[in-house]
Amino acid sequence: MRDLLHHSRKVPSVPMQRRMRLGDVVAARAAAEHRISWCAIFMKSYAVVCDRHPELRRAYFSFPRAHLYEHPETAASFSVERGYEGEDAVFFTRIPRPETLSLREIDAIVHRYKTAPLESLRSYRRILKLSSKPFVIRRLVWWLAVQGRGPLRAYFLGTFAASTTASQGGASLHQLSPLTTTLNYGQFEDDGTLDVRLTYDHRVLDGSTVARALVELESVLRGQVVDELATS
Repeated sequence: MRDLLHHSRKVPSVPMQRRMRLGDVVAARAAAEHRISWCAIFMKSYAVVCDRHPELRRAYFSFPRAHLYEHPETAASFSVERGYEGEDAVFFTRIPRPETLSLREIDAIVHRYKTAPLESLRSYRRILKLSSKPFVIRRLVWWLAVQGRGPLRAYFLGTFAASTTASQGGASLHQLSPLTTTLNYGQFEDDGTLDVRLTYDHRVLDGSTVARALVELESVLRGQVVDELATS
């Protein structure tokens, strides 16, 4: 986490929030034969939006000169809290092109990373191995992942992040991340409304672009996702 925050603090990030009316999504999820996690629902929905809009797949690189790189595909990064050596620890993994997967497929992946033995998961083994290395080696590997090349960043970190703590009763107001956008959300109100946030790198995106992305995200949730939940 120290290494992640070291690179995240260099990003001039800004949070953008939209209150969404998702009562129809809540009803469709409750009526579905298989209960899909909200993490899976939001990851796929935002991936659909990113796939449609290349500007959301862009990333800022400072090496060898300041420039923007456009990822050809999406890759969602998400965090999972797991027990490790008697303590709660945060692990990260990624799902390539979640917009091409069904909600049930994404949900199965999320469930696996929440429940499978740590040693059986390659990305978790990689995190544990890197965390045991000396400070200088860790910082070099992280620098290569963040600033080396666009494909490296997508492979190790993803093109956007989803970090949620709503199930624990709280939500972050300003999520720190080295990625261009990070999605998180709060808790549902009784009327089905929900605060959804995108924290974005202001070197890459302007507020109007992010505001439109949130509007479209709500549209995807209430359209494509509701339709898929009805058949899942």
